[in-house]
Amino acid sequence: MRAVTHEQEQVLTIDTNITQLLDSRIYPEPAQIRAWCPQEALLWGEGGVWPPRQVFQVTNRPQGEEDRALARTLSAALRRPAFQHRFALRQPLNASSVRPVKNRSVRLALTCFSLALFNMAHAQDLRFTTSIQTTNGFSMQWSNAVAGQSYTLQSRDRMTNSIWLTLDSPQPWPTVQTQWNDTISSTQLMRFYRTVAVPPATRGKLLSSSLMNTYSASTLDILFTLYGVNITAQYGVNWYQIVYETLDPSGGRTTASGGLFLPMQTGLNWPLLSYSHGTITQTNQVPSVALTEDTFAGLAFASVGYASVGADLLGLGSSPGLHPYLHARSEATASVDMLRAARNFCASNDIGLNGQIFVTGYSQGGHTAMALHRELERYHTNEFTVTASAPMAGPYDLSGVELNDFLSARCPPDPYYFAYVLMAYQSVYALAPSWSNLVVAPYSTTIPPLFNGNNTGTTINGAMPACNLSAILWPEVVSSLTNDPGSPLYQALRDNDLYRWKPVAPMRLYHCSGDRDVLPANSVVATNNFWALGATQVRLIDPQPGADHSGCAIPSLEAAKAWFDTLKH
Repeated sequence: MRAVTHEQEQVLTIDTNITQLLDSRIYPEPAQIRAWCPQEALLWGEGGVWPPRQVFQVTNRPQGEEDRALARTLSAALRRPAFQHRFALRQPLNASSVRPVKNRSVRLALTCFSLALFNMAHAQDLRFTTSIQTTNGFSMQWSNAVAGQSYTLQSRDRMTNSIWLTLDSPQPWPTVQTQWNDTISSTQLMRFYRTVAVPPATRGKLLSSSLMNTYSASTLDILFTLYGVNITAQYGVNWYQIVYETLDPSGGRTTASGGLFLPMQTGLNWPLLSYSHGTITQTNQVPSVALTEDTFAGLAFASVGYASVGADLLGLGSSPGLHPYLHARSEATASVDMLRAARNFCASNDIGLNGQIFVTGYSQGGHTAMALHRELERYHTNEFTVTASAPMAGPYDLSGVELNDFLSARCPPDPYYFAYVLMAYQSVYALAPSWSNLVVAPYSTTIPPLFNGNNTGTTINGAMPACNLSAILWPEVVSSLTNDPGSPLYQALRDNDLYRWKPVAPMRLYHCSGDRDVLPANSVVATNNFWALGATQVRLIDPQPGADHSGCAIPSLEAAKAWFDTLKH
């Protein structure tokens, strides 16, 4: 287990009258304050230091009763002697520390320290040193007495019924920098911040490699015939398992594995191609271990002259923990680092690469491929240049198309997809205090054990309702999800949508009109948004009209391969 220290800076824009705030006699118990910062309860309950800094700055915002009440509650709690003693305030608040300004609104900044997992002594090593209001937001700095750490900054727009989201940044998180300038809309009334310190990873570092099997061109042709794939192998293929260093969803150091498929031919330089697998619930049914359909795709591309990689992704293969299913950020970082590890392997074994990068994948792999393309063009253009991408049959509009489908009465072929999303997002985002606060009985007890890495999707389907899937959620969760765009589950889904960016490289989306597992509207929404952003090179193609999700896989693979071949050097 690794130690993770982090400090939270909570900057709250509130509407209140300072005189009312200072005269308030509302004194909540410390437990109520801890409920506003549940992830900090571990430290607060162990006698750690929590030194709030009072920062009142005049703004011109209209008053709002809800925010006035929150301001009064926070202020009164901080000024209460018993509360200050409980949390060892080093800078107690008192009325003389603030000049009352009648009929004006204020901005209140608080700083909290917290420690995740263990090693509580390090909680005071990481702290915000500056939090300054700027013309259009905040500028903040932090310091850490522990050397050699990396940082991820997260925010939320309210303290209750919300989740922490990693901030958009022109540079990838985590970073070694210790400052951040955040822009906040003039209409936004609240924002809270925390920074997470993690041990830095050597991303893409090759930790081990093993030859899994070797296939001659003639053997591959037999396999292609059995699978009904119209491809003729030009080369035999070596299949390797590689293990490498990458990031977990918080930006911390972890390991992952993947399959590497290389043509058995010397003296040539190959383009590098990433093929991302579909939904997997059994941890050993991955491209680094088993001869599955996704492994077969890697072999197929390698047999016609691509250095093909297939990341297992986090929580699958040799990677620990629950797989963060449809979590775009970790899909992307694990895939980027798989490309790096493959490149390192090739360099160490005198295997030439020509610099071209192709990206594709099917189903969940379409979502991963889209996330990888975005990640490469957003953060890694100095290292990789995407030649072309072909995301296939992916759920790119989770907060729209997929959410509406989840809330509908439709009976999908594989209802376990939705349980997988809930399990993963509860793990990554802490949607609710516990799984039982999110999901009703009996599903709250029957579903989690099924995601132990040993069960098939068919088995998990048997524990799910066939229709009306939202019935597994508590009614208040469904109500929040449908009526509140700030609800935790909606925010998590939206955080993993993949159409609010502008691709640069050529892109073709493949999706068949008869798909009932991942509705084709996902690709329509993505394509229309890309076009609206000016990415007119994006195309949406139905490779076999009327085919369902399974029936569309091979036609999509063949179409993507044929297109890539026209661009390959």
